[in-house]
Amino acid sequence: MEAAECDARSGLYVLDVREDDEWEAGHIPGAHHIPLGQLEERSGELPAQETLVAVCRSGGRSAKATSLLSGLGFDVENLEGGTAAWAAAGLPLVTASGAPGAVS
Repeated sequence: MEAAECDARSGLYVLDVREDDEWEAGHIPGAHHIPLGQLEERSGELPAQETLVAVCRSGGRSAKATSLLSGLGFDVENLEGGTAAWAAAGLPLVTASGAPGAVS
C-alpha cells in the first residue's frame, strides 16, 4: 500500500513497529505503536476485525511485521516506503505532544 492510498482510506489501523526513539521523533497521526521486537507477544492488543497497516521507517521491518501478523491470521498490509515515503508525499508526522514530527 502506498502512502497516499493509506491516507485516503478510512477504517485502517496503522501500526508503527519502529523503536521508541523513532516513534517519539514523529509518527503518523492516529497510529498505534508496538516495536517489532514486542509484536508477537503483544499481538493480542491488536484488533482482529480491522485491516492493519504496518509501518516502519522505510518498509523493511514493517514487511517482517506483515509476514508475522499475516501468519497469526490478521488482515495486514505493508506501507511501502514507510514513514520516509509518507513524509515525502507531503503527509504529516506528529510527536506525542501533537507538534510536527520528523522521520528518524
